[in-house]
Order: sequence, then C-alpha cells, then structure tokens
Amino acid sequence: MTNGRWIAIAAVALAGSAGAQSHAERETLGAIARARAVDGQLHSIIAIDPTAIAQARAIDQRGARGTLAGKSVLVKDNTEVAGPLPTTAGSLALMNNVTGRDSPLVARMRGAGMVILGKANLSEWANIRSSNSISGWSAVGGQTRNPFALDRNTCGSSSGSGAAVAAGIVEYAIGTETDGSITCPASLNGVVGMKPTVGLVSRTYIVPISASQDTAGPMTRTVRQAAELLSVIAGSDAGDPATREADRRKRDYAATLDANALRGKRIGVMRFAAGFGTDPLFSAALAVLKARGATLVEIAKFDDKAIGGNEFLVLLTEFKAGLNDYLASTPAAVQTRTLADVIAFNKANAGTEMALFGQETFERAEKTKGLSDPAYLKARRISFAAAGPNGIDKMMRDHRLDALVGPTMPAAWKIDAVHGDQISGGGAGSLAAVAGYPHLTVPMGQVKGLPVGLSFIGGKWHDAKILSLGFAYEQARGPLAGPSFWRSIEDSPEVAPLLEPAR
Repeated sequence: MTNGRWIAIAAVALAGSAGAQSHAERETLGAIARARAVDGQLHSIIAIDPTAIAQARAIDQRGARGTLAGKSVLVKDNTEVAGPLPTTAGSLALMNNVTGRDSPLVARMRGAGMVILGKANLSEWANIRSSNSISGWSAVGGQTRNPFALDRNTCGSSSGSGAAVAAGIVEYAIGTETDGSITCPASLNGVVGMKPTVGLVSRTYIVPISASQDTAGPMTRTVRQAAELLSVIAGSDAGDPATREADRRKRDYAATLDANALRGKRIGVMRFAAGFGTDPLFSAALAVLKARGATLVEIAKFDDKAIGGNEFLVLLTEFKAGLNDYLASTPAAVQTRTLADVIAFNKANAGTEMALFGQETFERAEKTKGLSDPAYLKARRISFAAAGPNGIDKMMRDHRLDALVGPTMPAAWKIDAVHGDQISGGGAGSLAAVAGYPHLTVPMGQVKGLPVGLSFIGGKWHDAKILSLGFAYEQARGPLAGPSFWRSIEDSPEVAPLLEPAR
C-alpha cells in the first residue's frame, strides 16, 4: 500500500466518520485531512494505517487519559507496527513484510493512548545502501521533499518523520538513528529531534544497521513534546540486551524540564563543528545561552581521525549480521532472507531499485567477516574510545562541562538525482552517535528561509539534562516561522529579488 493508495483509504475513513466525534477521533481525522492536503507535494508518508480511525474510537471508548492520549504519531517505516501495513525500510524487497508484530516502542505508545496514524517515508534501508544516495528517497515512497522549499532535501534517514512534523501533519513522529538519521532531518526540517542514549529505547523489531549505535527517538514540534514521547517509549525490553538499564535510568522527562536550566551551567562550544553558513545564527544562539546564565567555554579543536574509517567497518559488519538475523524472523512471504538475497533482488530489479544510485555499501558489507572478526572488534574499540571516553567524556571532564553545543548541520541542499547528496559540511553529531550518548537538536533559525538546528550533546544517560537545557534555550529563543512550501527557496520574497539584475 504505497503513497498513491493511502489517499483513497483516508477519503473513505473521512466519509465514514460523519456525525458526533470524540477527542481521539477528531484528532485522527484532522491529521488525515492535513495529510491529504499537503502530502501529495511532500511524499512524507508511505501509508496511512487503515485501522487509524478504529484505533481512535477504541481509545475514546475506553476513556484513555494522559498527555498523549488521542494524539496521532507517524512511525518510520523500518519499525514494525501490527496490522495490515508492511514494514519495508523503503525497499520493494520487503513489500510482503507484514509481521503482525508491534515493536515494543509502538506497544508503549499504544499503551499511552496514541493513535498509530501510519508509516513515514525514509531514506531506503536507512541510507546505508550507497554513499551516492539521495537522502529521503525510497523505491516504495519516492522522494521526500522539504516543506520549506520543495526542491530541497530533507536529509535522512528519518526524512518523512521530519517533513511530516514540519508540515503540521502530526506533532509526534518516531525516527531512528545510527549516525545523524534523527538529528539531521530534524535540523533541516526545522523540528526538534532527540537521539537518546543507546539502550534507553528498545530496537526490537526495527530493521537494523548497528547494534552499537542504533536507537529510535522522538521527532516533534517542541522540546516538551519530545520529552513527553521519550517518557513513553523509554524502558527495558528482554529482547534487547542493550536496554537492561533502561527502566532504572528512565525518567518522566517532561516533568524535569526547567526554563531556568541554563543558569549556572558550563557549556562547551564546539567551534570545530561550526561554520557552513550557520555562524550568525550560532552566535545569536550562544548569546541566548549566555543571557540565560550559562558560562560558555570555547573548544577550538578535536581530532576525529580515529572515528571515521573505524566506524564504517563497525557499521558494515554489524549491518550484515543484524540484517541477516532480522530477515530470518520475517514471514515466509519475504523472499529475501539474507543480505546476499537483497543484493541479488536489487540487481534483478535494477530499473526500480538502482536507477538513481547503486548498492556498493551493501556489497562491501556482504564481504565482512562477522562479529568475531578481530579487525571489527578493534575498529569498535578504537572508534568508541575516540568518540566517548577520549571525546565527549574528556571534553566535559577537562572543561568541567554540563553539555556541548554546536550547529547540527548546514541548511538543506538541493535534491540532486545526478550527483546524489551534496552536503556542504557536517556537525558534531557523529561523536554522540558513535559513543551512544544523547543528542538533541532544537531549531535555532533560518538561513535564507531554510532551517538549521542547535545541537545539545551530553554524557551517557544524561538525556534528562540535555532535554532541559534544550527546553530552556527554546523558551528563551522565541517563536520561529514555519514552512511556506515554496517550489524553490529562490522563489521566496526574501531571495528572489536578490537574483535579479541591478536596475
């Protein structure tokens, strides 16, 4: 059930819901109506869940209470949801992957009274198939477009989750991140994205890349909403050993938010991650932090040479092992049972799957030697030590810091079907990703009408502190303009006159 068919289902749902409606049903119908109005331009949604209205009515009938009761949420389509929808990871190879299983994080959202509205588009296979990919594209869902300018990229891989929240279709969405896949699309789409500490949220029944780095997390309009959603989805899961401490570590994150949280805090300014057109906004954001009582500590340099190549070997090795295990658990109707099968499927269906870019990263992953390979074990040891103990932990210890800040990413680049992603720089998110530490991005303004985010990074299990610091900044920063759905940012009143010749 791909993007062309869910519109008809939504129309039937709306037509069958005339008359008296209570809270959850009204909320759900409103989200479906908003999706029908704008998502034809965005391709942020792969499918609306045909049971969404029934879910809402059941929530109303049982009188569910709580902050999130009746709220609609979109789930990235690498995360399993019980019901008729497949979990595709954006690939035609998984179009029959209807497992009938709720991932534990989805079960927790249902328990809180949320309506699973549908599945969000994503960068196919969470953007690990090729280094020449176009972020936001999947064979199932097409190209996700940025609601601030439709010819601009959404980043990935949680592309649809970010675009749908930015466009106002929903206020809550689930993304997943291995390295930047929550925080980058949140930044480029002007929303809040929270990558939790790895192990705080279960990864069971999520199509994997890396057991070391994968996590799901909230993508929302505000920091408070991110805290509310994280409070629901966090927790231990016997099926995911990484979460054994989660029940002990989790908090009511919304209850710990404090608009004065910056007062007296020491914040490390990651100058080594700044630049790429964000300097004026970053300077303004730092001024806000200082005005709210934070002491800013400049960190000019960081040597990350030990991370890149070692991280890549870790991801390749863990991807093959994790995907093979995941595919073995899928229904018999899924014919691709291993990574090698997926590679063969893509070759056999190259006209649809590989017309835009290839699968050289898949092929490299297939050649890895397993989780007992000494080269893999060494690479994980080196990359984690560089990012965590000798990276974030050392910076925070040496400078007596409460958190680190920096620009999340540059503004959105143009979608380019010829050259793939044309990213003009990158922030410091890889440190938190490789270490498995929390990373929150909060919108800090716009570069010529395109959003950019401010990153807050902390130590392991410092999720509550990071959320509270981001909340304090968000409250002091004030409101920002939403998307205008320009065909191109060059058409906007701010930019278009500058492109005309002098008179």
